[in-house]
Amino acid sequence: MKKLPIALALAGLLLGTILIGWYGFGRVLTGVRRVGWGDFALICGWQIVLFGILGLAWDAIVPGREPRRLLVLIWGRMVRDASANCLPFSQVGGFVFGARAVTLHGVSWSLATASTVVDVTAEFLAEVAFTGIGLGILLARAPQSSLAVPLEIGLGLAVMAGAALVWLQQGAAPLFARMGQRIAGRWIEDAQDRLGVLQAEMSLIYGHAGRLALGFFVHLLGWLGTGVAGFITYRALDVPIDFDDALAIEALLAAMAAMAFLVPVNAGVQEAGYAGLGAIFGVPPELSLGVSLVRRARDLAVGIPILLIWQAFEARRLRSVERATVVRR
Repeated sequence: MKKLPIALALAGLLLGTILIGWYGFGRVLTGVRRVGWGDFALICGWQIVLFGILGLAWDAIVPGREPRRLLVLIWGRMVRDASANCLPFSQVGGFVFGARAVTLHGVSWSLATASTVVDVTAEFLAEVAFTGIGLGILLARAPQSSLAVPLEIGLGLAVMAGAALVWLQQGAAPLFARMGQRIAGRWIEDAQDRLGVLQAEMSLIYGHAGRLALGFFVHLLGWLGTGVAGFITYRALDVPIDFDDALAIEALLAAMAAMAFLVPVNAGVQEAGYAGLGAIFGVPPELSLGVSLVRRARDLAVGIPILLIWQAFEARRLRSVERATVVRR
């Protein structure tokens, strides 16, 4: 399993390189050079706005109200996405790192873990709705597209997967808790207590239907915001694209990325998705690939500073632990 993401990342990198080479490195770079520093600053700034929306969605599902919690969860969301976009791990690694980041700022491990699981579920369900919007635009623009039927089937399967995911977290939670206790109990002495606390946190979160609904709708706003981000980037490359077309491309690309969640940083998947989906909506492949490269540059420009700050927090915590150990001795 450790080797699989590496192999997928290398295969994706090779695919992306082949695509750019096929359509011409010079032609792709010519499109990228159209993006000025002001345009790039706007693209990065909009991503920061999206972090705020996504952190608000995470906060919405957590019961109670605590000072600074919203800011902490926004920070955790920033670490989650920066890890997924910049580090050679699958999206699951981003979930773990985001939960870890908020524990450094006072959130209990059980609440961080349980709320991450529920937040990811709410985001997935919102993504399904977002994909439905994109599919509707595709059917209106190109009803005879060969992608229509596979996407319709995939959307139906995603709806069933979402329902099953919620059921597993609620209805089957006691069963999985007992299994987890038996497995983890072999290595962790207080595994039963830990899993019991985690299950209690998830039950508490799922007991607030209004908050879950609010989290879903805020996540849907976040997904629509990615459509805005795509539209801004296309316009920065002087691509005359309508907003709803850019929204559809981002929605269908998000669905492709979700299916390839094991591929680190969506290597190759993003490039192939932009090239193929852009062609359906009349965007030349070299310009679509330029949009992909600008998006990767944005992810690095925003994500690397976030990861460096997170590691600074981790180093400070380690120094505190070492000092406390010395004092006890």
